[in-house]
Amino acid sequence: MTAREGTGAPPAAGALTMFSPLAAIAQPEPAVVPLDATVGQALATMDRLQRGAVVVITPDRVPLGIFTLRDVLRRVTLAGRSLSEPVASVMTAGLLALRPQATAHQAALTMARHGVGRVVVVDGDGRLVGVVARGDLFGLRRVGIQEVSARLAAATDLRGLQEAAAVIRSVADSLLAQGLAAETLTHLVSTLNDLLTIRVLELASDAHELPPVPTCWVAMGSEGRMEQTRATDQDNAIVFDAPPGDAPAVREALLPFARTANQWLAACGFPLCKGEAMAGNPRWCLSLGEWRAAFGRWIAEPTPQAILDSVIALDLRPLWGSEALVERLREGVLAAIPRDGLFVRLHAEAALELRPPLGRIRDFVVDRSGPHRHTLDLKRSGSRIFADAARVLALVHRLPQTSTAERLRAVSAGLRLSPEELAALLEGFYFVHRLRLRLPRGEDQAANRVDPRALHKLDRLMLREALRQAAKLQRCLAAELRLE
Repeated sequence: MTAREGTGAPPAAGALTMFSPLAAIAQPEPAVVPLDATVGQALATMDRLQRGAVVVITPDRVPLGIFTLRDVLRRVTLAGRSLSEPVASVMTAGLLALRPQATAHQAALTMARHGVGRVVVVDGDGRLVGVVARGDLFGLRRVGIQEVSARLAAATDLRGLQEAAAVIRSVADSLLAQGLAAETLTHLVSTLNDLLTIRVLELASDAHELPPVPTCWVAMGSEGRMEQTRATDQDNAIVFDAPPGDAPAVREALLPFARTANQWLAACGFPLCKGEAMAGNPRWCLSLGEWRAAFGRWIAEPTPQAILDSVIALDLRPLWGSEALVERLREGVLAAIPRDGLFVRLHAEAALELRPPLGRIRDFVVDRSGPHRHTLDLKRSGSRIFADAARVLALVHRLPQTSTAERLRAVSAGLRLSPEELAALLEGFYFVHRLRLRLPRGEDQAANRVDPRALHKLDRLMLREALRQAAKLQRCLAAELRLE
């Protein structure tokens, strides 16, 4: 199935995110024809409905193939075929199908990895529900995902991966300069980075003999939340399925692959984690049973190190391999965490310990001395405040979301936030994130720092309001857990 242009009117982009389910995005009434339809009948249906493609279905609406305008040119006109021939003889079979609850992000990754322009959406019985085209996903074709996908598909070694990474950085810079909405920009950049990581993992797996067990590469930290910036280092792990007695041998077989992937990602611009929270570290390459035991220890004995480790791990998102393993892990962990237990309370206290750098006399509290004099840290004193508070609220309400924005959306009703209050929180969070994206690349310690005096007056006002929203979110968290 080859790449094809999107057709049909996409939903209002402002109402959607990369976490939106395909049920909200798919063309609800796709053009369809039965298996015994002719090419001429298929074309007539496409013309009548003004669609660029038609899905060929069984009487039970199970999709068997797709026929597009590009197929008309290549397989009918240029091949000298007759319009009376069955459409089944010229359609593209082997459709890629996703469920309605799959996200736009998953659809974008699927299309890019397989070089296709559409996926079909099917219900639990495999019946056609809708069609999602590349053009429906926030204009991904226009912002460079095709070029990145082509580069990654052609990459067969580290040099090729590095060239693709450079293209991704160029696309991100272009999107930022175009003024793309902060949330959409963040999700698109994360999608492109995911594609790069997946290609790294594919090539690394080709270079090593992996054990024949279900395995999943997991993104954690800001990558797991899809909130990466220019200075994002690696936070990743592996979950595999193996009996307790076999786990050590499976881990030893996976570690060389994981370390290769970590090194290649570093060479592509994602620094190694200083705390070594990476899949190449045996502590972060565990069986499903070992992961459950680790979370059990963190919950039962929430030492300072346990809190630090769990902060990273609770943002876990499956990226490559058996996603079901991660979902099983997440479900068990959320069910095991007591809402009013010490584990949640310590996470909340840690989230409330760092306050937004707002001054009573001056607008901002900045470093008064040292190498970062007159600056404040937008990550530590901005984005992290939003992310930490949202994570704790998700724990309290046992929510599976990993993105800060999606966590806030999910808890807004429970916090009795009005739509306007929720919008203000999200705008504050993404304004800080956009400022971080605008900063020049550099070492992590300096890459997130800004001198408020160097900002435009409007940006200073908006930053102050964003930090006020962070303070408001902390008050909501304190009230939720009665920590005031």
